[in-house]
Amino acid sequence: MALEQILSSFNSQFEKITNKQQLEEIRVNFLGKKGAVTELFSQLKDISAEERKSFGARVNELRNEVTQKIEEKKNEFEITELNEKLRGEKLDLTAPIRRETRGLIHPISKVMSEITEIFSSLGFEFAQGPEIEDDFHNFTALNMPANHPARQMQDTFYLQNSEFLLRTHTSNTQIRKMENSQPPLKIAALGRVFRRDSDQTHTPMFHQVEGLVVDESANMGNLKWMLEQFLQAFFEVKNVELRFRPSFFPFTEPSAETDINYSLEQGKIKIGKGDRFMEILGCGMVHRNVLLNCKIDPEKFQGFAFGIGVERLAMLKYGITDLRMFFENDLRFLNHFGVVK
Repeated sequence: MALEQILSSFNSQFEKITNKQQLEEIRVNFLGKKGAVTELFSQLKDISAEERKSFGARVNELRNEVTQKIEEKKNEFEITELNEKLRGEKLDLTAPIRRETRGLIHPISKVMSEITEIFSSLGFEFAQGPEIEDDFHNFTALNMPANHPARQMQDTFYLQNSEFLLRTHTSNTQIRKMENSQPPLKIAALGRVFRRDSDQTHTPMFHQVEGLVVDESANMGNLKWMLEQFLQAFFEVKNVELRFRPSFFPFTEPSAETDINYSLEQGKIKIGKGDRFMEILGCGMVHRNVLLNCKIDPEKFQGFAFGIGVERLAMLKYGITDLRMFFENDLRFLNHFGVVK
């Protein structure tokens, strides 16, 4: 569909919006992972180098226009909603104090602890990196130069009047480790990352765990075995079946989306059983350009890397259906899903 047609379709649907649910639906249809505007970026690889810059600029303008209209409408709805809430909300100053309750571990904290324990047992060293990062360590060193289309895959928070940004992945930690260390390396990074996205399966802040192995013989077979060991331990099952599907990540080549088998039993997902598959993580062999950017000889060393969303793991393990529930601070959620130490 042409850019003009997409904009016309958006404007036609946008004029009919009367509530936040309709607004969210149109946002997903046009700006979601498989939205009409987002899909345009996937066409960049099929366009000649001469036309790519011009086409990419037009797509960016379209996305910015659609995003601005949605944000403005969202603010209108939120202000109206807040005013209605304030008019009807009352505070009872005579209410008794709440009774003492026992402390519970948040499911994200529990999952992060389990991840750390499992990867440590597999020989990984955990490294820390800054959450406020520069462009080189977040993008350029990962084979994403200034005009690379892959930068559009991640909606980034840039700090105003600054060259810095909030990291979009924990890969910056791996880059910094490779810059200051020599192979063999076997490191994992676990922490908060930030992207401008919010819906049932996305939040502006979430957690990732990424792993990196660099030595003289690392290969996809090693990667698959290591992922199997982790997922079996995490989901507490004896066997899992993994399936690699070709994909694209600028920092790995070849790249793969990893699917894991599951079944549905009484409406609940059972990992490691059945013949259904779902995507769970991305991985691949470290691109030679990434090694060169970190002063590592790609003729002598090679490596593999993977990344997993911590919240996604927690949702699958505990049967949580909405990612936003992790961050809403609702005591009912913690009382239900919280873990006793």
